Parts: sequence; structure tokens; C-alpha cells
Amino acid sequence: MEKSNIFAPGNRRKINPDWFTGPVYMKDISSVIQSQGHDIYHVHFERGAKTKLHEHNGNQILIAVQGKGRLEFFKKTSKSTIKKTKSISLNNGDVAYIPKNTLHTHGSAEPKKLFSHIAINILPTKKSPYKTVWYESDFAKSVSGIVKS
Repeated sequence: MEKSNIFAPGNRRKINPDWFTGPVYMKDISSVIQSQGHDIYHVHFERGAKTKLHEHNGNQILIAVQGKGRLEFFKKTSKSTIKKTKSISLNNGDVAYIPKNTLHTHGSAEPKKLFSHIAINILPTKKSPYKTVWYESDFAKSVSGIVKS
């Protein structure tokens, strides 16, 4: 096993910047350790960055490792409206569980602070890919179209 670093450009996984509100770097840990049944990523959010609203077809576990983050849950109240149902502060060492098909966002809790976490995406079945649906939203009341992959 070789040591690697998320900040080294050659070690970053290419991500779609349209899925985030600011700069985010991701290291694919699962490919390095050849894990099966789940995908594991170290995700680093630059100051104030967070994910866009999204949901997964499998369960997810987040382990906070740096800075202060926030995990927020939403539910759709109609095709184009949402309501925040829960907000959780994430500090170093905190572990959060996100059930599959749950609308949520996570990332840096403060505009001037960094945040990173380990994300463990549990595949729905061994032969099914882990899928995420990303949405445009104001994070308050409205949700519009799906962000294209």
C-alpha cells in the first residue's frame, strides 16, 4: 500500500463541478483498496462549498475528519417545492448515516472554513451501481430540474 494525499492533483478523482456550490476535491479510496460492496471517498470542501441537493439509491455514511460541516435533510412537498426537515452539525469524528432515497446536502458549514469527510456509499446490491440524482435548488423552498451528469 502506498501513501497518497487528497491535495495532490494526480490523486484526485475527476468530479462534476455542477454537483457542488464551490471547489471540492475527492480522493477515491475504494479503488486503491479494491473494496467491494461499497465506494469510499475522502471529500474535501473548500471554504463554504457544499453539495447540491441530491439523493442516492443506496445508504451513505459520512465521517467528519476536518473542520466544521453541516448535513441537511429535505423532503419534497410538491414537484417543485421542498422543506428542510433536519440540520445536523458535523465536527471532527462525527459519524452520520443517510438512508437511501433521502434528499440531502452536506459540506462546509461556514463561508470561511474548510471541511472534509470520508463518505462510504453502500451499494444497493453487489451487482448494482451506486447512483446519485443531483438537483438545482435554493436550499430553502424550491427545487428545479435535475443536474445533468
